[in-house]
Amino acid sequence: MPYFLVVCLLLVVGCFGSKRVDTSSDAEYNFLVIVTDDQDIMLNGMTPMTKTLEHIANKGITFVNAFTTSPICCPSRSSILTGKYAHNHKTTNNSQSGGCYGRFWQEKLEPAALPVWLAQSGYETFFAGKYLNEYFSATVPPGWSQWFGLHGNSRYYNFTVTENGKSYTYTNEYFTDYLNTKTINFLQNLSADRPFFAMVAPPAPHAPFTAADRHKDLFPDAKAKRTPNFNISSSPLQKHWLLTMEPSTLPLKFLDEIDTIHRKRWQTLMAVDDMVENIINVLEEKQLLENTFIFYTSDNGFHLGQFSQAYDKRQPYETDIRVPLFVRGPTVKPKTVQASAVALLDIVPTIVQLANLAIPFPLDGQPLPLHSDSEIVHERQILIEYWGEGSLETYNSECPWSAQDKLQLCTVDGACHCQDAWNNTYNCVRHLAHDLNFIYCEFEDNEHFVEAYDIADDLYQMNNIGYYILPSIRAKYSLALQNLTSCVGPTCNFVY
Repeated sequence: MPYFLVVCLLLVVGCFGSKRVDTSSDAEYNFLVIVTDDQDIMLNGMTPMTKTLEHIANKGITFVNAFTTSPICCPSRSSILTGKYAHNHKTTNNSQSGGCYGRFWQEKLEPAALPVWLAQSGYETFFAGKYLNEYFSATVPPGWSQWFGLHGNSRYYNFTVTENGKSYTYTNEYFTDYLNTKTINFLQNLSADRPFFAMVAPPAPHAPFTAADRHKDLFPDAKAKRTPNFNISSSPLQKHWLLTMEPSTLPLKFLDEIDTIHRKRWQTLMAVDDMVENIINVLEEKQLLENTFIFYTSDNGFHLGQFSQAYDKRQPYETDIRVPLFVRGPTVKPKTVQASAVALLDIVPTIVQLANLAIPFPLDGQPLPLHSDSEIVHERQILIEYWGEGSLETYNSECPWSAQDKLQLCTVDGACHCQDAWNNTYNCVRHLAHDLNFIYCEFEDNEHFVEAYDIADDLYQMNNIGYYILPSIRAKYSLALQNLTSCVGPTCNFVY
């Protein structure tokens, strides 16, 4: 390989811009990506969104086995923008020290992310919403023609936004409605001779679960889904140590709070549902709808009471890693269901392929099978990686643990059953094929704990078979993890 290309790959920043690849098609597609925050698929997170299901899912393809590769906001969003695993884009958690909008991201990754490639190829680009958790800046990231980036984490009121280089604070406007207005304005004033790429990232249904006034009384009787693994205790051989801490089950008084959170999460999504319909209507009025690919997804899933953890993500279970993913587009057959395993880092290579771009370095993801036979399940192994957080500073004196335990997210309203810790670090391989649906996880904790589940027979991951599978199978998956956790580009898509 020529030396200059090796340097480009190592630095991540392309030594030359993206370019179009000559094809027989004259079509210039538009792209719209909608990314919600903490929206689950396993606990009926899409159920209230009837407009989104009608306009996107029913008019396109539903990926029923779509996964985040890191079940936490900033690493996942970084993968969505770059098409890279977290071990390559170096964003491991939601803090600057963990790479979230840190120096490496700004200097090496942003200049080589998806909007830059599209802008270099003539696309008009637009961003509105939550970018990365540690973004508190008047700087507009490279590649964006129009920029409306939220400062910090998800908010619904009292938010600050950088609008094309200037920061503004809003106190009375509802953030999802603000995003609706900005996106509609962008679409209505598009240049007639340029394709567009737009990314909209509303806060819903992330905490603090604040609904718009018009939606705050909806779903009065809705309750959190009582899955088979809801509020059950875990033995030391069944689950890693964080899930076995006291209390072993949540007291009944906390279940009402979980139901309330479930209702509020649904309520926050109603403004997103309104926004989706408004965007679809404008695209149709502008005669752009039939030439636009629309992606709808979430950065990660969520749990609500599963294995007695009150509410959060960060765990290697289907509730947390499986996400909604729907794609509507001019070449996508309506009402299609695809069961092949796909990942959020596949969105970038999909758009790169559809836009006929040539980029000078490999991506870790692969194009989504938008046109594959729905009966065919392509074999794939997807890496799930997470780095646990917890320090002396995350100690909560209201809970019966010491600062030296280095626990995080220990809250009284969660019965002090902590959601994370300094060594809650793991790597999993999520393996699907036509006759296989499996996950194998290794924890980098003091016990070197192993969890494995046959998802085909154990969807709710009740029976850890990590210590019962044949040694040869365990060795095979352990080797797969060694390879996947150091993979770059094409090597991320081998089946080990």
